[in-house]
Amino acid sequence: MSLTAFLDGIGVLGPGISDWPSAAECLRGRRRYEPAPTAIAPPAILPSTERRRTGRIVQLALTVAIEATTRAGIEPGAAASVFSSSSGEGSNCHEICAALAAPMRELSPTRFTNSVHNAASGYWSIAAGATGPSNVLCAFDASFSAGLLEAMVQISLGARPVLLVAYDGDYPEPLKAKRPIPDAFGVALVLSASRSERTVARIGAQIAGASAYMPADSLADSRLDAVRASIPAARCLPLLRALALRAPGRVALEYLDASRLVVEVVPCT
Repeated sequence: MSLTAFLDGIGVLGPGISDWPSAAECLRGRRRYEPAPTAIAPPAILPSTERRRTGRIVQLALTVAIEATTRAGIEPGAAASVFSSSSGEGSNCHEICAALAAPMRELSPTRFTNSVHNAASGYWSIAAGATGPSNVLCAFDASFSAGLLEAMVQISLGARPVLLVAYDGDYPEPLKAKRPIPDAFGVALVLSASRSERTVARIGAQIAGASAYMPADSLADSRLDAVRASIPAARCLPLLRALALRAPGRVALEYLDASRLVVEVVPCT
């Protein structure tokens, strides 16, 4: 069974990538990709108190969500949402572990609030006034594909747009030795059930099982492909490349075990 949705807005931020236009230029080969640490600024949409409390991964998730909803031309809180991350806020996890390993074991309540996997979704509901349904999931390295599937299933069940936000970040040592994600990367997509004047492409997705094994798509630029391979949320880059090229195509994205999520792209602009 193939799921279908219309893509109305894209947001992206990662190493050497500041937004969707800069990512598209690199993915089209019109601009040389230059690796650089991901630069994340606290999003203005957050109230000042929440800006002080949030870590960079929550700020990353909200930044790409704002870009995607702005490009889609919808109010930030108008869409249902799916937040997907393989690991959440790694630096906060490190600080909690360090506090629990200390003699006094003093743990800040704010640390606990930011440790839950739905922290980004919660802050989005505060910042955007989003009162619609929000699903939060994790599927290890397949978290982007799992999130995209969930968002497209929701589209098939109702008329409300769905905001997908997939994001990951690095851990400090010693956790980094066990989960060596080098930097932060986030992507957001606004999906809808019908085409609008903002629609970028129609996409269809279905799972190809192990019996129909196919290799996952990679990128010709070895430095961009290193980002794709090393940060779970960046597994979206072959799909973003297909969207940037504005030509019909098909990509195979990594999913669970030996299966693939095959995504058909039909440009609408």
